[in-house]
Amino acid sequence: MLLCGSINTQIRGGYILDNCLFCRILAKEVPSDMVYEDDKIYAFRDIYPKAPTHVLVIPREHIDSFKSLEPKHASLVAHITLALPKIAESLGLEGFRTIINTGEAGGQEVFHLHYHILGNAQGKLPGF
Repeated sequence: MLLCGSINTQIRGGYILDNCLFCRILAKEVPSDMVYEDDKIYAFRDIYPKAPTHVLVIPREHIDSFKSLEPKHASLVAHITLALPKIAESLGLEGFRTIINTGEAGGQEVFHLHYHILGNAQGKLPGF
């Protein structure tokens, strides 16, 4: 389990934490294959893809998980929700799956809110 620690510095759009992998990606301390970015979010290819196309979409502000969201994050969540299909379309996906793992028991491994976009699996993504 990768936990985030103390606030390190402020970057465009929010704060980063010094031992959060995704905050380090935002700070350009760790390389990533960026596919989209704007002033609120950053999207990059997963290094351990679970589908032919597997992208992670993260807010620039550090938020531990989906259950850590507060009313003040409503516009950010709306922004991400509207960006997801645009990102998928830019990747050539006609259909895609969006997943949010929440908490260790929910499969979350990096404790920085992130959305998975999975696609191009010709109907072979695991069902629910």
